[in-house]
Amino acid sequence: MSCLFFATSLKAQIKISPGAEGAIITYATLSNGKPARGAKTIVTVVKGKAAIRSSRGGNSRESQWIDYNTKTVYQVLELDQGERFAWARPFAGFNQPELLNGTETVAGIPCKKAKFNINSNTVEVWYNDQYKIKATPNFTVGADLGLIVKMVRNGNYEQQIVSINTTSVNADSLSWPKSFGSIVDEPTYMERLISSRYKTIDIFKEEQVSWGNKINNPEGEVMNQTYHFAGGTVIAKKVHLPEIKNGTSLFAKLTQHSNGDAYDRTGSVFVIPMDHSQDFLQALEKGIQHIPSFKGRNGKTYQGMIATENYSPVLELMRFFTPFGVKHFNDRVKIKGYHWADSAVYKQEITELAPALQGDVWICVFIGNYDKGGHTVSLELNYYPGWGDGDASKKYWLQPIFNTTNVMEMAGQEYGTLFDRDSLTVTVDIPEGLKNISLRYITTGHGGWGGGDEFNPKENQIFVDGERVYRFVPWREDCATYRTLNPVSGNFGNGLSSSDLSRSNWCPGTLTLPVTIYLHDLQPGKHTFKVAIPLGKPEGTSFSAWNVSGVLKGEFTNAAGDTK
Repeated sequence: MSCLFFATSLKAQIKISPGAEGAIITYATLSNGKPARGAKTIVTVVKGKAAIRSSRGGNSRESQWIDYNTKTVYQVLELDQGERFAWARPFAGFNQPELLNGTETVAGIPCKKAKFNINSNTVEVWYNDQYKIKATPNFTVGADLGLIVKMVRNGNYEQQIVSINTTSVNADSLSWPKSFGSIVDEPTYMERLISSRYKTIDIFKEEQVSWGNKINNPEGEVMNQTYHFAGGTVIAKKVHLPEIKNGTSLFAKLTQHSNGDAYDRTGSVFVIPMDHSQDFLQALEKGIQHIPSFKGRNGKTYQGMIATENYSPVLELMRFFTPFGVKHFNDRVKIKGYHWADSAVYKQEITELAPALQGDVWICVFIGNYDKGGHTVSLELNYYPGWGDGDASKKYWLQPIFNTTNVMEMAGQEYGTLFDRDSLTVTVDIPEGLKNISLRYITTGHGGWGGGDEFNPKENQIFVDGERVYRFVPWREDCATYRTLNPVSGNFGNGLSSSDLSRSNWCPGTLTLPVTIYLHDLQPGKHTFKVAIPLGKPEGTSFSAWNVSGVLKGEFTNAAGDTK
């Protein structure tokens, strides 16, 4: 019925007195020829001033006001505790139209036509400039043309007047603000507008990740305090995180710059699972020997890398790699046309890991280095609300099952060198009541000389119960894209920089993204996972290693999220 009414209303013939100075105007919306449900824009106009209210999209904290007398648009943002900011924009600052020949009657109103080109979008406008009333459903388009009757963007998004009410319209119905608050410039307004649309939780702020400095950690497990472990190369904090509604998008954002260390280093943002009698926090606090280990065929002992009945390895949120000396060394090398970045920013969606990021959580950042200055990092979580409420009945399951990234490298944790004579093997118990199971897999190869696995492609193979389920060669060929993050990267006689060279799934100054391996047929019970990589042979004191992490994900088949 609503669609029929909508279609009928678009065909309605609108009548308006040329002398009317106030009105409440309703615009309806079509998208690809179909009514956009619930989408309407109401413009209240009184004697040369207008307020625009839209029921679809936008920011509920923001309002738009047009003063046709002074030819100014005010965008107003109202924050918590009633704090207001406004950006005053003169009409002259908006895109100017191309006026077209001919006239056309739309909804009974004689109209002229104009066309705008806005950010590569074509916007056609039908308008009448003979009425005292001026109005537009979009303050960025045609504010100074007159009464906008119809507007079509790119031929598929249409807004058109469906009603005009000129009775009982007065200054009270407009409610023009007594004050717009603080008038700010465009950059300030836009920063505050965008940040108001989502929630940010700061985890670390300008924290040093370094080696060899004196460490004074708080006693016990104090909330919201930074702890330094593994000689200072791991920082950790226990925080309380909110419940995440389905439909919310969760991102992690890490900002990093050199504080004295010039090299490209392995970094990891991870969570410590606290669901078993043994956990990685015990290793950080008491030593690497306090978590489960196994002995490889090569005789080396590997600590905390695989899940057991009483232990879960760390759950990796992000794998990143520091560039060569960004910020601290920016003034050491000066090359015409090269403008070194101020810092490296790594931002990744981690919504699929949301079940592990609610309630009390230990979050850590690792950067391997042996420098007293080391690196400076800030970490925040960004929560972006969904377009709807999401399906609240869906519940998700996570289980980290392996992680060979030796985040306690500087406290004796072995490198991921077991692949020379072994496959990485772990047996896990899949509970009942799950569907859509998959493995989130991150892999990077290391060994920084010509024969090392950092610079030589190697196939990764993943097996479940002896059957190969995935194989690929992790390799990055786009490292030269990030040259301006690497001021002290070595330069070679052939013109290449060290940071330009292709690598085993990473580049200095970038993230390494996970791959998703679907395991939909996996049944409840015990299953053995294996990762096989042909590790390169050492040369002298140089050796290769692989950092791989794996997290099983699934969806509960019942709304309660229970497994048996």
